[in-house]
Amino acid sequence: MGAEQQVRTGFAELYGAEPEGVWAAPGRVNLIGEHTDYNDGFVMPFALPHTATAAVSRRTDGVLRLHSADIEDGVAELRLDDLTPESDRSWTAYPAGVVWALREAGHPVTGADIHLTSTVPSGAGLSSSAALEVVVALALNDLFELGLQRWQLARLCQRAENVYVGAPTGIMDQTASACCEAGHALFLDTRDLAQKQIPFDLAAEGMRLLVVDTQVKHAHSDGEYGKRRAGCEKGAALLGIDALRDIPYAELDAALDRLGDEEEVRRLVRHVVTEDQRVETVVSLLESGETRAIGPVLVEGHASLRDDFRISCPELDLVVDTALATGALGARMTGGGFGGSAIVLAEAADVDTITKAVEEAFAAAGFTAPRVFEAVPSAGARRLG
Repeated sequence: MGAEQQVRTGFAELYGAEPEGVWAAPGRVNLIGEHTDYNDGFVMPFALPHTATAAVSRRTDGVLRLHSADIEDGVAELRLDDLTPESDRSWTAYPAGVVWALREAGHPVTGADIHLTSTVPSGAGLSSSAALEVVVALALNDLFELGLQRWQLARLCQRAENVYVGAPTGIMDQTASACCEAGHALFLDTRDLAQKQIPFDLAAEGMRLLVVDTQVKHAHSDGEYGKRRAGCEKGAALLGIDALRDIPYAELDAALDRLGDEEEVRRLVRHVVTEDQRVETVVSLLESGETRAIGPVLVEGHASLRDDFRISCPELDLVVDTALATGALGARMTGGGFGGSAIVLAEAADVDTITKAVEEAFAAAGFTAPRVFEAVPSAGARRLG
């Protein structure tokens, strides 16, 4: 049974009627551009084939009913008038936060019955929460005929996560889930949300991109992410600019000199400015057909996240080091950090060798076995039926 039929059947069993529709929204992998999004910088995600799928019907009585096929729990019933930021510490905060954000923005959402399932790995740095938010936002946009554009839905979903859930994330994850196209990576300017779809068909060129989920779970709300964000904002304030994006790469050394002995801030600033440059380099290489040449740029990005931003961990470093030693074209951690996943760019012929080497390295180190799968650039959020 496919995901669409699965949630249709589950909805009918739960709520005693057929849903008005079924929607899906994907998780994402970020090819390059990490921790640049909340600094008004550049990012380059693409959507995964893994999705959150939701069967949804409207209600008119101010009640929101939520259920997940993936969690052993009953139907959560919430009153829309009672939705309050940071009052919910369970998974329901993500869909409820979207409803709250839509209503706060003046959109006439009067209630809903929602049944969800997701194949996006949770806690793996692949934006399972954004997929959950975007699928609910798209469904409600369609059902209540709100007329919102994809980028507007992404903004509202980000507000839900920032204000309602209380996680200080940037705009990338929600925009990727809402706006990506199959066979492309999304070059996104997070300042003005300008988008450009960059062809990224690795299979046609004899390559693969692997995601290695280290099984080390992270939680964005636990403070470390917020500390990095606050440090970036401090750097911008000390330099008298709106955001770190405003430092030209050519002027990085001068900016670092002006920060004096603020060593931690200097490291954060250096990562963001060089990472923005790496995104632009990858775009240029892909557009000129030099796909294999992005490998070393990915490696540079990992070193910056490990040494300057200091958000890697032994498991992520082991993936990168082992993959590169076994012939990978490039590798780096991806996502918020402190666990989650790494990506590995490899020739198709080398995939099995690299996968085996990484699995053996984890076993030798006494780490939990990683989950390895191919990342295929896939479609963004959509209505299934």
